[in-house]
Amino acid sequence: MQMIPTRTHGVLDYLVGILLILAPWLFGFSDGSAAQWVPMILGLGVIVYSLLTDYELGVMRLIPMPVHLWLDIGGGVLLLASPWLFGFSNHIVWPHVVVGLVEIVVAACTYRRPTRTPNAQSS
Repeated sequence: MQMIPTRTHGVLDYLVGILLILAPWLFGFSDGSAAQWVPMILGLGVIVYSLLTDYELGVMRLIPMPVHLWLDIGGGVLLLASPWLFGFSNHIVWPHVVVGLVEIVVAACTYRRPTRTPNAQSS
């Protein structure tokens, strides 16, 4: 069910990337553990591959949108499972699970191709 335009997805990408980087301080788990580093690294990754994606908010436009969406899904799954994979489920779980699920759902609901408007022709 594709209902999120790629431009909106791009805005969400950058916001989620920043949120993931800041999450340890916003939600009180900035303790130097995997709980802190997993979202920070994934957040940086989201920003980098968003800058390289072929959509309205990409800068270099090297990564096709379908590949970008699979990266989002993979990152979401990793973030969702990270409390158990990296052994911090007894410390903090909900930010990783919620943001991971949101990433997966948003990727599944985003159009596979950017909507581009033709440049206005000057006369």
